[in-house]
Amino acid sequence: MRIVVLDGYTLNPGDLSWYGLQALGQCAVHDRTPPERVVERCRDADAVLTNKVLLDAGVINSLPFLRYIGVLATGYNVVDLDAARVRNITVTNVPAYSTRSVTQLVFALLLELAHHAGDHSRAVRAGKWARSRDFTFWDWPLVELDGLTMGIVGYGNIGRGVARVAEAFGMEVLVFTRNPDRGNYPEVRFAELEVLFAESDVVTLHCPLTPETEGLVNAERLALMGEKAFLINTSRGPVVDESALADALNDGRIAGAAVDVLSQEPPHPTNPLLGARNCIVTPHIGWATGAARARLMDTVTENLRAWIEGRPENVVNE
Repeated sequence: MRIVVLDGYTLNPGDLSWYGLQALGQCAVHDRTPPERVVERCRDADAVLTNKVLLDAGVINSLPFLRYIGVLATGYNVVDLDAARVRNITVTNVPAYSTRSVTQLVFALLLELAHHAGDHSRAVRAGKWARSRDFTFWDWPLVELDGLTMGIVGYGNIGRGVARVAEAFGMEVLVFTRNPDRGNYPEVRFAELEVLFAESDVVTLHCPLTPETEGLVNAERLALMGEKAFLINTSRGPVVDESALADALNDGRIAGAAVDVLSQEPPHPTNPLLGARNCIVTPHIGWATGAARARLMDTVTENLRAWIEGRPENVVNE
């Protein structure tokens, strides 16, 4: 078994072990692979593992021995599934490994928007508290979450995790999903997308990137939100029209936003959200806690092991 990992650095920058994969066959791990070197590195591979490196039809059809593609992530839009299916190549992904970590980041971002703890800490270090005439000061509105409405777009594992934490904060939960299973989730209220944007104090996005969801948060839907509302995106950057969001923030039509994903990653310096008013941007770290990456590594290894043993799991192109 000849195994090639095309872009292993983000999964394992050195704090995890590739031993599990290495035990399954001859394993070559590359930190990063530029597009022009993909075919060269995978030419003799039986199994190729990728996170962000594109495996399109041209690449797939250039690899005569390829029988298995393992995606080092939940999303698998980097693989041409139709081309793999024609070649009878199994494609697997890793669902649910980052649910707890992304849920945690959603509330880290929301709490920063609500309390500006980092901003206030920097103000204190700059001497503003020492110069204060009073025992306290605040430079930004302080927002209590209890009683606010959290609108969740997408109700998979992460969306449900976010709902549970929102309820613990005393928030009302409003959900939009294309296939609502109202009977199983009586604790939340389902709504159409426009109703959710209009009625939510916080909108958080947890939907996959598809042709239907690209640009889902556009100028029209942002206009439905209130001037005290927050938007959070930890799903995929292209779900949001970034120019429209920057305009809404800079014009004061919504109170703030926090995004962990952008349409281009790393971003171009001219991305409008990098300079937008009251916009927190983090570098796609929701998935990247040590615990989540260890789960990812374990499942990637078990996916390949299961396929070798003739019992494939987490297949996305059946």
